[in-house]
Amino acid sequence: MRDVVKAMKALSDETRLRIFNVLLERECCVCEVMQALDISQTRASRNLRILHDAGFLRMRKEGLWAMYSIDQGGMREYYPSLIEAVRESLRDDELAALDRKRLKTAERVGPACVKKSAR
Repeated sequence: MRDVVKAMKALSDETRLRIFNVLLERECCVCEVMQALDISQTRASRNLRILHDAGFLRMRKEGLWAMYSIDQGGMREYYPSLIEAVRESLRDDELAALDRKRLKTAERVGPACVKKSAR
C-alpha cells in the first residue's frame, strides 16, 4: 500500500501533473521543463525528483543534461492505468495545451538556462 500512496501523492500536485503532461510528449531536460511550464529551475528539479522517486520517471545523463522520460520499463502493474488517466484528464485542459505548445520551442541551454529563465 505504501507504493500506491507515494504514487498518488506524486500525482496530487498541479506542477507535477503539468510536468507529466510534457513528458508524455517527449523526453526533456530540466531546462526544457522550465521553459515549457515557465517555472524556476528549483521548482522543476524538485518536482521531477518527486515523480522520479515515485517510480514514474527514468533519468539518464547526456553530457551536461539529465534527461527525464516516462519509465515504461520499470513501472508497477497499475502505473499504465494512472498514466492513461492523467493523459485523458489533461487532453482538453487549456494550461496543459499551453505547456505542450511552449514545449515545441523549448531548447536545451545548459547552465545558462537558470539565467535565461530569470528574465
